[in-house]
Amino acid sequence: MLKNDRWIIEQAEAGMIVPFERSLIRQIDGRRVISYGLSSYGYDLSLSELDFRVFRHLPGTIVDPKRFNPKNLETADLHIDEDGSKYFVIPANAYGLGVSRERVAMPSNVTAICLGKSTLARCGIIANITPIESSWEGYITLEFSNASSADCAIYANEGVVQTPFPGRRTLPKSPTPIALANTKTSRRP
Repeated sequence: MLKNDRWIIEQAEAGMIVPFERSLIRQIDGRRVISYGLSSYGYDLSLSELDFRVFRHLPGTIVDPKRFNPKNLETADLHIDEDGSKYFVIPANAYGLGVSRERVAMPSNVTAICLGKSTLARCGIIANITPIESSWEGYITLEFSNASSADCAIYANEGVVQTPFPGRRTLPKSPTPIALANTKTSRRP
């Protein structure tokens, strides 16, 4: 069962999503934006302008997930469009790591899933499917691949992923052992 907008509003008022928009925002001061905010059965998260990094290959090295070299991630420049929109550039056939503008505090009976927005997919930007575990709190690390052969803009403070909230009808009688062990730290790149 997917949670609806009434449930999302109720949970947001208790601190589940901060900052929270009670509707889909499609324009700001007459400027078109990639939508973010509340929809009927989910919430579209936006990308923070504070931290975005792009993967750079270091010649002579192998990317090893068990021994990841932070030098492979280079802080991306924040650009400003003629209409005032802020964006980062993901080079062709590369990937970037960003963080949600919203801080999330998940209830104990719901695990959400971040899915890529079709607006970005049409440009070749693919968002990695990212779970937000029950009882987890923090900013969401978001991963984006540019599958196109051209550099692509990804806009800060605008929508980048859709987040449906599947969940049970009632709260569990007690938190699961894994939920109790979850850390409450920020997932910043």
